[in-house]
Amino acid sequence: MGASEKKNTATGFTSVQIDETLRETISHGTPEYPFRFYDENMDMFDFRCIDWHWHLELEFMLVEEGRVECFAGTDHITINEGSAIFINTKVIHKFTSEQNATTPNFLFSPAFISSEESLIYKKYILPILQSSKKIQVFIPENQEDKKILQTIKNLIHIQRRGKLKELSTKQTLLGLWEQIYKITDLSSDLNQPENKVGGQAQLQLMMQFIQQNYRDSISLEKIAQSVNVSKSTALNIFARYLNDTPVNYLISFRLKKAADLIKTTEKKIDFIALETGFESDAYFCRRFKKHFGVTPGEYRKKLGAE
Repeated sequence: MGASEKKNTATGFTSVQIDETLRETISHGTPEYPFRFYDENMDMFDFRCIDWHWHLELEFMLVEEGRVECFAGTDHITINEGSAIFINTKVIHKFTSEQNATTPNFLFSPAFISSEESLIYKKYILPILQSSKKIQVFIPENQEDKKILQTIKNLIHIQRRGKLKELSTKQTLLGLWEQIYKITDLSSDLNQPENKVGGQAQLQLMMQFIQQNYRDSISLEKIAQSVNVSKSTALNIFARYLNDTPVNYLISFRLKKAADLIKTTEKKIDFIALETGFESDAYFCRRFKKHFGVTPGEYRKKLGAE
């Protein structure tokens, strides 16, 4: 699939579908076969953005053409053509691209490699799931990464044209996980039983508060009070997981809601601005253009021309 080719996403949605905690609501695979392949490109998604989300599945993405920016907490990684990325379970992340990029990817349950009761799971899978390794990037210039990249490409080839697809996928995925385990340094996680769940739970509650009250006047103080933390703690939590501030996230959420209304209704722009929490129409238009690269009016015209 060329980078300029456009088609509908496998899920039928042009934006990531999430609940109030940012967890993706679409299941990747089935209980009988907990593996799902997506032959996608960034042009399939609104504004070439797969916004903040997390899932229980493990994810691998290969950038066949173009370049993709990945954000995972305070990490900002550029994934160049020919490189790939691994996203661990429960990691909040998003992908963006300035130009179109071809991005085949697959997601699977950790139990697809081996059942949770097995020695293999406890010895080779669980340590990585519980590690501090949120993401790993593989580049063709690195000799060890070359082998991993080839295995990822083999898996993608199996999904596109392979025979005995399910058997070949399981066999190749086992080999890929062995390669990942061998290069993953778990020593930094020893003697660190403290987990990140507390901070992430507070983040999700603050985001839920924003999503439920974005139409109202919300301050940093109110956002922090929603989980009984100080303003500085709220700032630190957003910086740690989203590399952003609570107020910037609020504005971004309002803008996306406004874009949805422009796309799905005939309401006037100034009414949409007020309805999504912006007190000034002019300020709304400036922020919209800065965020999406076009004015609200240009965005509506573009949609009408498609």
